[in-house]
Order: sequence, then C-alpha cells, then structure tokens
Amino acid sequence: MKTLFLSLFLLLFISAKSQDNVAKIVEYNLPSPSLKGSLSIEETLNSRRSRRSFEDGGVSVADLSQILWAAYGVTRPMTAPALRGGLRTAPSAGARYPLEIYAVVGNIPGIEAGLYKYDPQNHKIVMTIAGDLRKELTAAALNQKMVSEAPFSIFYSAIYSRITDRYGERGRERYVCMDLGHSAQNVYLQSESLNLGTCAIGAFNDELVTKVLQLPDNEAPLYIMPVGKYK
Repeated sequence: MKTLFLSLFLLLFISAKSQDNVAKIVEYNLPSPSLKGSLSIEETLNSRRSRRSFEDGGVSVADLSQILWAAYGVTRPMTAPALRGGLRTAPSAGARYPLEIYAVVGNIPGIEAGLYKYDPQNHKIVMTIAGDLRKELTAAALNQKMVSEAPFSIFYSAIYSRITDRYGERGRERYVCMDLGHSAQNVYLQSESLNLGTCAIGAFNDELVTKVLQLPDNEAPLYIMPVGKYK
C-alpha cells in the first residue's frame, strides 16, 4: 500500500513539474536594433575578452534585442523561402543559414523567464519553455557557474539538413562550424560594445542539454554563450 501511494505521489509530482514547464503562448516583439554605436569596431576588437563572472542583473530588453540581431538578424529582407527572411548579420555558406538561435532568459526586466526561440524574420522571440532553466542548463554544462550567474544565455543549435542537402558531409563537418564562428564572434563584439560580456561554451553533455531545452529531433546543440554585466 505504501509503495502504491509513493508511486502515485511521484507520478503526480512529475506531472505537476511537467505542467509547470509547458510553454504558454508568449512572444515578445523586440525593439528595433541600433545601427550605430558609441565604440568603433577597432576599439571593440581590442577590448574583446571572454568574460566568465557575471552580475545577476543589469541587462535590458534593448540589450537582448541588439545581441540577438547581431547574432543572426536580417539585414536585407528577401522573399526566397530558403532564406527564411533574408540575408543576415553573419555570413553563411550558400546562404543556407543552418543555425537556430535561442535565448535562455533568467533575469531581464520585462521578459518572463523561459526559453525563447529567436525569429530573425520578424525580430521577435517566442517562448518554447516557461520558467528559469539556468540551474538545469548549468548542470548539463558540467556545472560551469557562469551559465547560472548570467541574466541570460544565447544558445545555438544546428539543423544540418539545411546545409548537407547541398554540400553533403562537408557542410556538416566544416560549414556549420564556420557559420557558428561567424555568428558567435558577432555576439562577442556586440556584447563588448554594450559594456557586457560573454564567453563561448562548448563543453557540455549534449544529451542533457537536449533534454533540458527539449530540442526537436532535427536540432543538434552547438554552443552556450552566457551574457551579462561582468565583474
């Protein structure tokens, strides 16, 4: 009897936790990105560093908007379906754009905590999971504490079929890596220009990250980039 009661309790607990993380229909139209900054590209390149210690706060919706746009925003709208909105801030082999960009939001005033997918075509974010996932993502990232400390993280995944259908395994083994590097450097430089910091994290458990973020079967995890005011 006790065993049956315990089993029912665990099932109810897991069910309740699952319901807590079911995404509501929540989306945010982001403010338009600025096309002119206060630092030159030379100054930003000179000061860029990997930052690994963050304050839990001090990031605005405008900062989030600017960094997402820098990562993969549309700079030249085009109607070709394969482009999914147009040409981007980062170059891509054959303009295939295999990357997907997410924001893991923990503490940004005006944005509910949760996992959001970036929609470059409409410059908005759409919630896929409700709730603060920073602790769970930190555990999946081998307990690298900067993931839990930063107000939000940029997360990258890849849909390899977008590029392998044209370039085969070379697309998977080389071009996706090149695309990721281009975009991630944009995040570094844009963060630095906003007096924020970031670092690129590739050391994590792929299976756990996929589970925490509930990634679709066709998406492979690539990078976590925590962003915040650095100490």
